[in-house]
Amino acid sequence: MTETLSSAARSTPSRAAHTLVDSDIHPHAPATDILPRLAAQHRRRWEMFGSRVPGPPEIYPRVRNSGFRVDSWPEGGFPGSDLQLVRDQLLDEFGVDHGILIPLQGHSWGAEEPRYAAALCGALNDWVDEEWLAAEPRLRSSIAIPIEAPDLAADEIRRHAGDPRFVQVLLSTGGESGYGVRRYWPIYRAAAEAGLPIGAHTGGLEQHRGAGWPSFYLEEHVWNANTMASLIMSMLCEGVFEEFPTLQVVCIEGGIAWAGPLMWALDEAWARLRADVPHLRRPPSEYIREHIWFTTQPVEEPADPQHLAVALDHIGMNDRIMFASDYPHWDFDSPRLAPRLFPVAARQQIMGANACRLYGLPERVGEAAR
Repeated sequence: MTETLSSAARSTPSRAAHTLVDSDIHPHAPATDILPRLAAQHRRRWEMFGSRVPGPPEIYPRVRNSGFRVDSWPEGGFPGSDLQLVRDQLLDEFGVDHGILIPLQGHSWGAEEPRYAAALCGALNDWVDEEWLAAEPRLRSSIAIPIEAPDLAADEIRRHAGDPRFVQVLLSTGGESGYGVRRYWPIYRAAAEAGLPIGAHTGGLEQHRGAGWPSFYLEEHVWNANTMASLIMSMLCEGVFEEFPTLQVVCIEGGIAWAGPLMWALDEAWARLRADVPHLRRPPSEYIREHIWFTTQPVEEPADPQHLAVALDHIGMNDRIMFASDYPHWDFDSPRLAPRLFPVAARQQIMGANACRLYGLPERVGEAAR
């Protein structure tokens, strides 16, 4: 059970009548803030060699304006680097009660040489802690980890496990292997022991396996759902949820509507191929409904909104869908407009209550819900 906020909580003219949680906000740490938080040998490596893995805006096919809102660039800085601008354009503008930070630099830095990766992710987490969480009580964060060094990743999870301001462990959808394989299990063990969900966000190593490298950004952008489905299938089929029965995984920025057909296909094939995966003792859809969550951005938006309602009905997981704006990216979803996409009966859940339940956040009281 979550505690409740006082009805005297700060209000704004645009404040929603229900608790509003944004589950996907991207801060960006300037290099000048990361360098002082690195040991001498890692500072020298940064200054001489930089990062092995380029960030998404640096990889072809590139999106215009590096993928950010035109108005999100602070003077002399990078989108997501100025906390006050995030307050002005998101937290205060829409009356957000809680925001979940997802520092995407951890996707790239987590794939570096193990000790260097651990140092970079540790510095990133310290920057988020000291510059954002300490200054803004509405914010919580994800723990950036050296993903390809699971033992060191587990150490970083344990370093923050006792801090309630860090509410999940950050994973990318692009890894060197399928994320269900056993070498990643120390990450899931540490997360499960800490009672933290895994936040699997689109991105990471851009290897474009399967259909090959795209020619256009349109392909890159829409393909995100496929990589998210692959992550779920890898974790499911490798037995992650049997080994860690309390582990929860949030699929962030990969769409939702595909989940229903995926569950149908998995259940139908599992019924015929159970000998291949004897460790899966139940239909795959049951594991998905017990362990997987979704965020809304970029949710599929058919011309007829009723079609999305039908897709969500097939999935049957409205209690596991959480609103996300994806600030400060170009396809930002407004908290004012997004509720119209969802069935009326599920709007309050999706816009805040579900996230409060998963992350143990206080819900607002004293104001009537819509």
